[in-house]
Amino acid sequence: MHIIITDAWLARRQALHLNGWKLIAAAAMAVLGLMFSAVATYHWVFLEGIRQGWPGFASVARLVHPDNPGERDAYLRANLDAMARKLGEMQARMMQIDSLGERVAGLAGLEPAQARPPLPGSGGVLISNRSLTLEELMREMEAVDAGSGARVDWLTAIESRLFDQKIQSTLVPTEKPVVDGRVGSAFGFRIDPITGQSALHTGLDFPADTGTPIVAAAGGVVIAQEYHAAYGNLVEIDHGNALVTRYAHASKVHVKKGDIVKSGQKIAEVGSTGRSTGPHLHFEVWVAGVPQNPQKFLQAGEHLARAPPGPNVSRTR
Repeated sequence: MHIIITDAWLARRQALHLNGWKLIAAAAMAVLGLMFSAVATYHWVFLEGIRQGWPGFASVARLVHPDNPGERDAYLRANLDAMARKLGEMQARMMQIDSLGERVAGLAGLEPAQARPPLPGSGGVLISNRSLTLEELMREMEAVDAGSGARVDWLTAIESRLFDQKIQSTLVPTEKPVVDGRVGSAFGFRIDPITGQSALHTGLDFPADTGTPIVAAAGGVVIAQEYHAAYGNLVEIDHGNALVTRYAHASKVHVKKGDIVKSGQKIAEVGSTGRSTGPHLHFEVWVAGVPQNPQKFLQAGEHLARAPPGPNVSRTR
């Protein structure tokens, strides 16, 4: 290879002749120069980062200089101690969760023996002058992991119990079937308004204008919607557990047999059909085929509506 260098200012030129070995030597020198430049730049940046305290450089410096076992051991010990403190905080938080879970379990009606089943990994890290070893720390972390799984199962069971109670509460007839309605004739023996003789009144009468909405006292399934000689236009709702409510003398009915209704849903309108002396709703509650005083259920609903939220709220069973 011939290289001719011309200098126009000095009006002279010079020719260089390079063979293969000279080219290889020049390339090798260029590569070595680049490598030394990169190493020098990296070394300067690394040292400058350590001196200036740039984030991450101190940790890297400890890892790339394993020839100082004292510093490495101190670094590892500091990290183990920090992890042990964090583990202790996690165990304390899990104890708080246990305490809260026991209170919630009490609200769910669980017995004390059921409230908190044996949980693995209970207890905290032993506080002493001796630091935890890596093996001890790993065992404690495994215990916390196993305990957290058991606590999740425990709280899930409590949630299921509370959900069942919520469902059951919606199936108890505590909703007044005529909103803002007053009771005209109570449950029990009375003088029959038609015959004038003493007779058992098996429900509550709610006097109201014709067309006044009648709502379901609880959620359930409509098991009867028919015309009865005594009850007139009749609706019966099954709420489960042998509990049935009956709504009589309606002028119009808005549900049919087999419908699923929610608590407070409009199912009919007040009327005076059947054996009646005027527009009113005749409301009955039957348990296992025996008529009950509906007033007890409605008063329970009023008590729950007035009670403030919190652990002192009583439950209707």
